[in-house]
Amino acid sequence: MNEQYNHIVKSLDDEQRALQGELIRMGLMAAAQLEAALDVVERRDDGAAERVIANDEAIDALEQQVNHDVIRLIQRGPLATDLRLILAALRVASDIERIGDYAANIAKRSLVLNQLPPLPLTRGLGTLGRMAVQQVRDVLEAYRERDGEAALRVRARDAELDTLYTGLFRELLTYMMEDARAITACTHLLFMAKNIERIGDHATNIAENAWFLIHGEELLPQRDKRDDSNTTAV
Repeated sequence: MNEQYNHIVKSLDDEQRALQGELIRMGLMAAAQLEAALDVVERRDDGAAERVIANDEAIDALEQQVNHDVIRLIQRGPLATDLRLILAALRVASDIERIGDYAANIAKRSLVLNQLPPLPLTRGLGTLGRMAVQQVRDVLEAYRERDGEAALRVRARDAELDTLYTGLFRELLTYMMEDARAITACTHLLFMAKNIERIGDHATNIAENAWFLIHGEELLPQRDKRDDSNTTAV
């Protein structure tokens, strides 16, 4: 009887490790997609942009696999701690899928930008994007290592990304007011910047789910939020 129980426990542990592996692989793919999308914007490369857009399907497929594996784990009658892992996995998979979508959207908008004269403000977008990429990579490491303190550090750094986004938002608005010819290009850059800001929010969500996985319903500390672009006046 003990041998059968140990086999069941080992099988469950193996499935949970496989689930975590899928989430981390999915997250790293999304981070790579964002890096590729940012590179596409800087190099104005239509072919590379099309590849980034097409690769989003691989992230969607991994999310479906995660959902399938979660259902299989639920059917095994998980314990309370296992349910926490399952719930966190579903939330994290959803956040990663959205990160992939935002990266693909940046690549799509780059195709339009490539038809217009280049703007120097794309460098600011690259700086913002690289910060978001680091947030995603750091939070995946915190999730993998079950490191609650590292997750909180990622969560706290979202305020820095918000500040940088708000500065770029104001700069783009000013540029549009000074040169009407730049309105179309700047509008696309505004949407791209907002996509990156939202990626930071999804990294924050993953950080909070890493905390939930480790600490359950223990309250998180308050965090600073500095995206005031909705109230910005030029």
